[in-house]
Amino acid sequence: MESTFNIGHLLHLLLLVLLLTFSPVSESNQFCDAGAGYGEPACGISSSSSPSKILIKGGTVVNAHKQEVADVYVEDGIIVAVKPNIKVGDHVTVLDATGKFVMPGGIDPHTHLSFEFMSTETVDDFFSGQAAALAGGTTMHIDFVIPVDGSLTAGFEAYEKKAKKSCMDYGFHMAVTKWDEVVSKEMEIMVKEKGINSFKFFLAYKGALMINDELLLEGFKKCKSLGALAMVHAENGDAVYEGQKRMIELGITGPGGHALSRPALLEGEATSRAIRLAGFVNTPLYVVHVMSIDAVEEIARARKKGQRVIGEPVAAGLALDDSGIWDPDFVTAAKYVMSPPIRASGHDKALQAALSTGVLQLVGTDHCSFNSTQKALGIDDFRKIPNGVNGIEERMHLVWDIMVESGQISVTDYVRVTSTECARIFNIYPRKGAISPGSDADIIILNPNATVEITAKSHHARSDTNVYEGRRGKGKVEVTIAGGRIVWENDELKVVRGSGKYVELPPFSYLYDGIDKAEAKYLSSLQAPVKRFKSTA
Repeated sequence: MESTFNIGHLLHLLLLVLLLTFSPVSESNQFCDAGAGYGEPACGISSSSSPSKILIKGGTVVNAHKQEVADVYVEDGIIVAVKPNIKVGDHVTVLDATGKFVMPGGIDPHTHLSFEFMSTETVDDFFSGQAAALAGGTTMHIDFVIPVDGSLTAGFEAYEKKAKKSCMDYGFHMAVTKWDEVVSKEMEIMVKEKGINSFKFFLAYKGALMINDELLLEGFKKCKSLGALAMVHAENGDAVYEGQKRMIELGITGPGGHALSRPALLEGEATSRAIRLAGFVNTPLYVVHVMSIDAVEEIARARKKGQRVIGEPVAAGLALDDSGIWDPDFVTAAKYVMSPPIRASGHDKALQAALSTGVLQLVGTDHCSFNSTQKALGIDDFRKIPNGVNGIEERMHLVWDIMVESGQISVTDYVRVTSTECARIFNIYPRKGAISPGSDADIIILNPNATVEITAKSHHARSDTNVYEGRRGKGKVEVTIAGGRIVWENDELKVVRGSGKYVELPPFSYLYDGIDKAEAKYLSSLQAPVKRFKSTA
């Protein structure tokens, strides 16, 4: 028996060597797909973890407030100088950016990596998802920590472990799914000790993540006292639940039932309610994944009145309409299932217009990717299809092609909506979101004349589908520098597992400027208590 085991073991090792030697991964450019082991050559992992000395010459340096032709010199992971004709010595990597744009790396404010949801877990973890992001020009993201049985501390500890394999910088938001004194105290700890400055409240997903208005008000008040930003997923969860039952009763069980069960008016209602309750408390509000005209109108109305409301469209909402969800092929249709759903044609154009005019301020992705096998959990019942689409790799290219190439926004606005505004809102500017001396060396070089085609075969995430399949557009990120390392060049990834750093997000961003004065003005305006004589009757 002993000799039989050894022969079998040797045969197994030989087969493994052959598989690694002739791995098909490199042929498809798939980055570390589910069958490839981390640390193998096919995964594109760099053996060097040291930042380089880098000189980027002759490019047009673009920040949110200006653009100029200049060189950029990087050393030890930090931008040292931005000016014309920089002279350097030996042992410096020189990149020629003539005719190209040199910009801050993208910051994605909305992702879900290693997210346990709807009886499964997202296919991208903190390594594969971040690697894909780097290939697309995003150098930082902010992921959502989900509490464990309502505990923020347990949730944070779980995500700390998940993020140990990170290959780029990241931060955390925190979801709040229940309310008591323990949660209230944990919110303080998250802000004061753990580097979290934002808390998300789900008005949807009844029976799972959804909270009621009483909890929402308590959460808003606590956010205000801590200088943290309140965030909402705005759909009326009770009405969605009724809509789902209605579709099932009508026999509409396919992916189309998902969209029909949660129409835009329910997004508009929840957006309106959250905005009014935030106004009642007098705290800033961030509305995640704005997907409809209905929600845009509520945000525009509030901002016109001076209320501090941030609206975040996502790449899918800007780029797609709901036609895909009606595809007769289940695999194709199911890949488009997300919440709020991708809307009918016309909503996409309205979201683009709102972004170009400043009604919406920055672009996320809600990257929450599942493969076709996972999506098939709901083949007989759309309510069981895991909600989520890809986008962490595609966002920068999509926004450039849709918004800049069409003339809807300028190149400086592009930097603002993909990087700088996120850094400002979450209080890490100018460390992030800027090409300036002292800023982190998170940089991309974008060639406006090159083209990109998006396919599941060539993308670097783990999903076997892509909601932007076959889309071609102008503007290509040719080089990505993260933390002073060249991690994407010549269509090759060279990333370092574990090199990503957790970025703490301080409270009291610019959104809180003047809030105390507005509060004092409100209190002084109150004509109460009124002194009255007691009745003698």
